[in-house]
Amino acid sequence: MSDNRNDNNRPDKPEYPEGMPPRTGRAALAVFLSLIILFASLFLFDGRSNVQEIPYSAFLTYLELGEVDTVQILDQKEIHGTLRSTDGSQVEFKTTIPYTDLALISKLESKNVKVSGGEKGASPLQIVFELIPWIFGFILIWSMMRQMQGNNKAFNFGKSKAKRYVESDKKITFNDVAGQKEAKGELMEVVDFLKNPQRFIKMGAKIPKGVLLVGMPGTGKTLIAKATAGEANVPFFHMSGSDFVEMFVGVGASRVRDLFEQGRKNAPCILFIDELDAVGRTRGAGYGGGHDEREQTLNQMLVEMDGFDTKDGVIILAATNRPDVLDPALLRPGRFDRQVTVAMPDVREREAIIKIHMAKIPVAEGVDTQILARETPGTSGADLANMVNEAALFAIRKKRTQVEMDDFEDARDKILMGVARKSLVIAEDEKKATAVHEAGHALLHYYLPHADPLRKVTIVPHGQALGLAMSLPEKDSYSKTRGWLYDRIVIDFGGFAAEKLVYGETTTGTEQDIKQATDFARRMVCEWGMSDDIGPISLGQEDEPIFLGKEIARHKDYSEDTAMKIDGAITKILEGALRQATDILLREKQKLESLADALMQRETLEDTDVRSLLGLPIRKEIAAD
Repeated sequence: MSDNRNDNNRPDKPEYPEGMPPRTGRAALAVFLSLIILFASLFLFDGRSNVQEIPYSAFLTYLELGEVDTVQILDQKEIHGTLRSTDGSQVEFKTTIPYTDLALISKLESKNVKVSGGEKGASPLQIVFELIPWIFGFILIWSMMRQMQGNNKAFNFGKSKAKRYVESDKKITFNDVAGQKEAKGELMEVVDFLKNPQRFIKMGAKIPKGVLLVGMPGTGKTLIAKATAGEANVPFFHMSGSDFVEMFVGVGASRVRDLFEQGRKNAPCILFIDELDAVGRTRGAGYGGGHDEREQTLNQMLVEMDGFDTKDGVIILAATNRPDVLDPALLRPGRFDRQVTVAMPDVREREAIIKIHMAKIPVAEGVDTQILARETPGTSGADLANMVNEAALFAIRKKRTQVEMDDFEDARDKILMGVARKSLVIAEDEKKATAVHEAGHALLHYYLPHADPLRKVTIVPHGQALGLAMSLPEKDSYSKTRGWLYDRIVIDFGGFAAEKLVYGETTTGTEQDIKQATDFARRMVCEWGMSDDIGPISLGQEDEPIFLGKEIARHKDYSEDTAMKIDGAITKILEGALRQATDILLREKQKLESLADALMQRETLEDTDVRSLLGLPIRKEIAAD
């Protein structure tokens, strides 16, 4: 951004680092030069530079000849003195006593030499070593004084790290947020209050002090918070929950106080705390307990939220994807007294999100956003933004000037299935076994009434999987029936049954299939009441410590007899599903082998390819597309 001020009218002046004016820099330079001059004078201008050093034997000779005039014995190790020359002048000398000479004093007295004693002074090098700590101490104190002058930066630990988005930043409004109609409707009340608070005050209505945005990761909670500030045209302070807690005790509470103080000074405004669960977890939930720094920060936040009124024009927004671990005191009326759910987008909202991100890249004609939205169920707004960006990267790799439909399809497959590992070298017999395995999964989709339609089957490795058979639902569903779950278990056993039929044994590639089938069967019995033998009862609650935030075990709240019944019910479901998968594949073994051979030749088959190969009718929806 260019500076609109007229630089020609300003006098040229040098720039100095923040907190260090010109005179301070010159004073430091003068001190540094003075120290250099001092040390140089100690080395170069030693007062004894004209003293002649002689051996001790020569000193004794001069002494016998009577040429020694005066001596000074230093520390009984060194002698300094004067000699009388033939012309009457005196020469200074020094010598070192190499041994203990007990007769030295007698010799000096016999020759009438003037004798004195003393201590040897410190050398210039010793002086330098003694001054070094003082010099470093002076530099340290001087640096701290500079920092205190420069905005007091050395003592800013307790200051809030909130980033402020002001009018000069790009304004984000609700038009930039696709979908989320209900969430935006709830937040529009906050916007109306910030724009016209008197209308609420006259009616005696109080706007919520805090609004908690709850949703899965990537659903756009932070974006909606920024859009709320953009709609209200007020300052927006953004801070993460983890920014409050540091290694120093009391820093978190100090930053909370500073954040709310900034809010009062800039009212009306919005304070946004992202990832609130980082600092707002239930107190006393950690192993070992204790009133740690995080709890002290939370206590200060609770006090601050009680200490101000919405009449000041300060609204607190917070976001989290773990509302279950938050302290109940945060969620009571008067603090975060309104929760707004930011849900995963449905098919129409996904299409709107894709269009918003497509507007930023050159898109070729023929790209159908409806198909892309329908074929990306369960994805968040962040996933869709990533998909559009990946499609643009695919187009760049192909040296295209526009992003085409196949680029979006490649990006969609990368998001849903993982990165294709086409360079992985696989033995031919192992590749054939993978083709049989995936053909078993794919074929069952066409013979089970509740199964989702097959989207694609491939033996190209993606991520850690050697092959994939991917199905997509025809419409968004928010609950699953027993028929769908059972058919899903049957499909999971498709690879196991196909390997058993063709090779008479199975491979380790069935691990994830068996694990997923077992998990579905266990939850059908213990959580969803879908077993006729057990009935509608919840068994084995999950132990999930709030401090850890993940399941570590299942609490056994039933008897050993009930445990045996649960095991029997789970085994019954799994054995029935495996038997049904085996029966279907045995009956259609020729089609299984044909599909496996086609996968060996082409590696990837779409739903239309499989239907053409097996002589099945094309789905009307696909034909229309």
